[in-house]
Amino acid sequence: MHLTFKTVSCLVAPLVLLLLPGAPAFATKSFEPVFNPTLEVSRARNGIRIDGKIEESEWGQAVQATNFVERFPGENTAPEVETEAFITYDDDHLYVAFKCYDDPSTIRATMCQRDQFNGDDAVMLLVDTYGDASWAYEFHVNPYGVQKDMLWTSIVGEDHGYDLIWNAAARITDFGYQVEIAVPFASMRFPVREEQAWKVDFWRQRPRESFKQYSWAANDRNEQCFPCKWGTVTGIRGVQPGKGFEILPSLVANQSGNIVDADNFDNGDIMGELALGAKYSISSDVTVEGAYNPDFSQIEADADQIDVNTTISLFYPERRPFFQEGADIFRTLFNSFYTRTVNDPRYAAKLTGRMERTRIGFLSALDENTPYMIPLEEGSILINTGESYINVLRASKTFGDASQVGAILTDRRLEGGGSGTIAALDADIRLSRNFSIVGQWLAAHTAEPDDSLETAGLEGIEFDHGKHTAAFDGEAYWGHAFITQLRRRARTWNFTLDYNEVSPSYRTESGYDPLMDYRNLSFYTNYHFYPTTGLFERITPQIYLSRRWSFDGDLRFEDLNLNVDGRLRTAQMYYSFSFHNGAETYAGMTYQNLWNLQANLNVRPINQVGGGVYVRYGKEVARRARAIGDETTISAYLDLKPIDRLIIEPNINYQRATHEMTGQELYDGFITRTRFQFQATRPMSVRLVIQYNDFYKTWDVDPLLTYRLSPFSVFYIGSTYDYTEFLVGPENRTDWMMSSRQFFMKLQYLFQT
Repeated sequence: MHLTFKTVSCLVAPLVLLLLPGAPAFATKSFEPVFNPTLEVSRARNGIRIDGKIEESEWGQAVQATNFVERFPGENTAPEVETEAFITYDDDHLYVAFKCYDDPSTIRATMCQRDQFNGDDAVMLLVDTYGDASWAYEFHVNPYGVQKDMLWTSIVGEDHGYDLIWNAAARITDFGYQVEIAVPFASMRFPVREEQAWKVDFWRQRPRESFKQYSWAANDRNEQCFPCKWGTVTGIRGVQPGKGFEILPSLVANQSGNIVDADNFDNGDIMGELALGAKYSISSDVTVEGAYNPDFSQIEADADQIDVNTTISLFYPERRPFFQEGADIFRTLFNSFYTRTVNDPRYAAKLTGRMERTRIGFLSALDENTPYMIPLEEGSILINTGESYINVLRASKTFGDASQVGAILTDRRLEGGGSGTIAALDADIRLSRNFSIVGQWLAAHTAEPDDSLETAGLEGIEFDHGKHTAAFDGEAYWGHAFITQLRRRARTWNFTLDYNEVSPSYRTESGYDPLMDYRNLSFYTNYHFYPTTGLFERITPQIYLSRRWSFDGDLRFEDLNLNVDGRLRTAQMYYSFSFHNGAETYAGMTYQNLWNLQANLNVRPINQVGGGVYVRYGKEVARRARAIGDETTISAYLDLKPIDRLIIEPNINYQRATHEMTGQELYDGFITRTRFQFQATRPMSVRLVIQYNDFYKTWDVDPLLTYRLSPFSVFYIGSTYDYTEFLVGPENRTDWMMSSRQFFMKLQYLFQT
């Protein structure tokens, strides 16, 4: 055979391509992204053991999903590494497995508590069981088998506090890593049909210099509907969604102590109480849940927020398990139902249902310590009004192509008299692939208690043109609120045109609306640039215009915000720079030429180190001083992983302001918090939180031991120590002393039938 140069080139070229550094193992294969792919699933013939081993004898009947694309930062390009997903089922479980090909030495993973890994390699199973794009399950697993689950809703996006019972295992191999997932049908909600047709996608995230995401379904960046981009899985036959009975008993014990004076510390009695929760599925579509004396405490206290220049009550996220089932159902654009207003119930009951495209939810509780928020024009007042009865009814229905309409009714009755009722309608109408209009209209009726002693000093605070006062004097009045947004979501150009208003007499006692008497018009737009080469992965300039005025037409606030943000192709770096300019009227005075410059940077150069810093400087209204202050804000955090079982998370928030004219210090302080988490085994961990609040001169030290079998079967034992500076001795010297202390223990176990 005569070998010419041309013949040799043809033989050698494919081998050279395969051996090039960074070339994917499948570089010679033709690559074509597939939008909205489909799979026909087969039933597993043999039992599958979730141990991180993908055995042919177990997964032989599973259908395979391949041809993954790089969906971010690339746009449906061929990935650098190969991924395979497998899916099958039996009578009780949905099974999914992943084979993730990679250099094992480059894989990033953390052994930690469930839901707490961040920046790791991971795989994701996304499932919209009803196919109407209103809500969907997300199941995440890292290479150590640590689980994370979320509930996505079309109204608010991902709920990171959502928990389900499911199983996963993973292991790092010589070719990369592999994952097995088993989701019980008893944990899921889906239609009662002979054959299921679900919207499904398989994702893989691969953080290196860039944070990369791969998916089975090609990503259409011009499609604003998130689940509409996924594939479709059919062939799951003869299965039933969650039914049965669950009992969740818990035992909580604690002992609290407080300082009496410099020489005496009063240790209280050891207190213990039983709590009982139960859940019953009336049908596959409707679930009833009840709790007596439920333990609504949080094991980890909320991080302190700087409040030296705010006049409204602070907002904290919800983490309590009782509110997880059906959390998506109660969500609205306005915070019409803020679950943390159900503070300390003696009992609580809840009904949730999903019937094809209809969602219903009902919650009722007797709350023994009710927070009551009085909204004002420029701030809010939070007091405790004792016992109350609260009822919330919510219903929504999807129609057409991912559109939705809904209604919510909330009612709170105070034990000593007084009530608050909200009735609202909302809609999310999808006009096209890029355009949608969303809105909510609310009517509120308030009947105040007649208890002027509880609100002494508020008689002089008037609202609604002097018709009413903030004091509890038995007044009754109506109010309303309204919001509407026109949205465009696309690959490059996006915008939101927003108008919302809250009348002077609007008040909600079951939601979070800390201000009233305003009309607000705003416009936000951005444009994404996606450079294909160079340092920048994405560059996004943005403009935000906002103007707020009272119902009398007086200017309250206006702002022009010019911003640019994006990502770099190194160290997973995210950046943001912005300039604000505007004016604000506060306490009868108008402050002009307010401005600030802001910069934000986040990086993770290696698996063991990540962090970020935020800086803001400018002229802001110092509300408590009634002046313009030169304000500086600095926030910084680190995410350190010295070993794969230890996470150290220090952060600091600093704020300082001086009077614009005199240079007098208006406020100056910081809050620093460090969280240490050591994962001894998959179920057992030790956590220590140390926090210092310079504004109030307090130290908090909170150790905790956790043994967690599942999100709902847990054992905690821990304590809290609070230290404050006291004046001691005849010379009045300052000394740090423990001002309060608490020991606590919680044992909770979920029984399922």
